Amino acid sequence: MNMTKYFFTLLAFFTFTIQQLKAQDSDSKKSNFSAPSRDYVMLQLGYEGWSGAPDSIKLGGIGRAINAYLCYDFPLAKSNFSFAAGAGIAVSNVYLKNQVINLTDTSTQILFMPETVDYKKYKMSTAYLEVPFELRFFANKENRNKGFKASIGLKVGALVSSHTKGKRTFNNKPVIEKVSTKRYLETVRYAGTLRLGYGNFSVYGQYSIGNLFKVNNGPENVRPYQIGICITGL
Repeated sequence: MNMTKYFFTLLAFFTFTIQQLKAQDSDSKKSNFSAPSRDYVMLQLGYEGWSGAPDSIKLGGIGRAINAYLCYDFPLAKSNFSFAAGAGIAVSNVYLKNQVINLTDTSTQILFMPETVDYKKYKMSTAYLEVPFELRFFANKENRNKGFKASIGLKVGALVSSHTKGKRTFNNKPVIEKVSTKRYLETVRYAGTLRLGYGNFSVYGQYSIGNLFKVNNGPENVRPYQIGICITGL
């Protein structure tokens, strides 16, 4: 399925589920919160880079990441802390400069090679189904739409899609070349996370604990990281 369609389908599911959760909370007499916000939704827009990439990999442009999660929040007694767990999708694009990735041969190693045609853009895209876990702090536990927020956590993701995509012109016509494969990448990833913000907006960072590429299938110690903004609420 096209990843854009998949993303919006998942977002529609999130919206429906959130409305059901809000309805349940409004009927509950056990809630300790005067506002309905439980930060069910996390939408993250960020920059993605590769830490530890060797000089043979030429990154260029601005890597992009978009992550969307539906979380359920469990307050810890009457404190300002809570634990949250959820599920969602994480999509990222990393751009190469004057390089392509050879995915069409039988080599066991992923090959970063000089481009032989003039691409306007050339990127590697990945998509993961992820489960985030967070320990959260809210300065204003009565209304989480206001006040300082902070969280630390861990994301566990399963690779569902990986492809390269190049855009160029041929005979004055646009050409898009796309090759899909997951054989060089680790199929499970782990990332530590940190968020700091106020109200519904925060900045976030995450750093992959493991290597992007499989052992003996790609460069060692390449670990993706992200820095961006996060919108939470509902």
